[in-house]
Amino acid sequence: MAARSPYFVPDSEGVRAGESPAAALRRILASPGAHQAPCCFDALGARLVQRAGFPICFMGGFCVSAARLGLPDVGLISYGEMVDQGRLITEAVSVPVIGDGDNGYGNAMNIKRTVKGYINAGFAGIMLEDQVAPKACGHTEGRKVISREEAIMHIKAAIDARKESGSDIVIIARTDSRQATSLDEALWRVQAFANAGADVLFIDALASIEEMKAFCAVSPKVPKMANMLEGGGKTPILSPAELEEIGFSLVVYPLSLIGVSMRAMEDALIAIKSGGIPPPGSLPSFQEIKDTLGFNRYYKEEKQYVVQSSSPNGIMLRLRITEKSGTLKINEGIPAGILEKISKAIPGLAGVNFMEILQGADHSQKGKVLLDSEDATGDRIQVSIE
Repeated sequence: MAARSPYFVPDSEGVRAGESPAAALRRILASPGAHQAPCCFDALGARLVQRAGFPICFMGGFCVSAARLGLPDVGLISYGEMVDQGRLITEAVSVPVIGDGDNGYGNAMNIKRTVKGYINAGFAGIMLEDQVAPKACGHTEGRKVISREEAIMHIKAAIDARKESGSDIVIIARTDSRQATSLDEALWRVQAFANAGADVLFIDALASIEEMKAFCAVSPKVPKMANMLEGGGKTPILSPAELEEIGFSLVVYPLSLIGVSMRAMEDALIAIKSGGIPPPGSLPSFQEIKDTLGFNRYYKEEKQYVVQSSSPNGIMLRLRITEKSGTLKINEGIPAGILEKISKAIPGLAGVNFMEILQGADHSQKGKVLLDSEDATGDRIQVSIE
């Protein structure tokens, strides 16, 4: 499977030219270190993960269920909703993305469909667990697992689906039997998963460093994944260096982004309800938001395809808004047609007849000031030809 082509991505290395997402993930996992993969729940979060410099992104079922449905991770979210969310995420970044495939959403045949769907959605890897349906969230009570034989057959079905697709997607085999049954059962299962051909092994909710070491001693050549559940899980929270020393190659952080997002939204709503807005320290500037979303990159790239026209809509304008204090609030190049459409939302531009001030204007008049006025708050509004 060829690498996906994201619409806009940060300027950092991810999947290399000619490399599939899965090949990129395999390359990273084969390199030294315990590689961190924060869990995201949407395309914006994935882009922030890449902008922060992480080599891998993990789409977690817990946070997708929370963000997309507003519901707990108890088996309510469907295959279709997860694969749809995943496609949007993989299209937003160029780093490899691992997708939480829950328990495959059914029997072995369902698992084959799930694996193929995740491949087509652009995932580099898929995690499959051995819980019964309906599944329970990791580190919570009430988990039950399917039989050993069925669990092994599910991994074999996933591998068959990969072969049939001509893909190299990384298969992460997870067992929840540590809490459902015992540590010995969990160790037996991950060994069996390795023998069946799983690429990465994971035991959820290991309860001590000793248990983590025992896990990493199983099939030493097969990469191991650790889950650093923030805020009170069963597994000890260790640094990447400590996890690497134990033997882990991949580390996920399931709650950080969804957790801080929830708290930030609650704080913002409290501020708004009290009659204000979120304090500057908690709110990015409009410029920072636009940089993250790629507005300036869009405008720059759009210029390559501008058709020279006598129509005012073909002209690029420069909008400068300077506060009364002298602080430059906005300094952006915007197509005339777009500026005209959004002018009603900008104090000082509402009511301006752009067709009139653009009469006779063309690209040869670069720098010509078309508008220079103040709005009711004292902000200086300047519009010139780009």
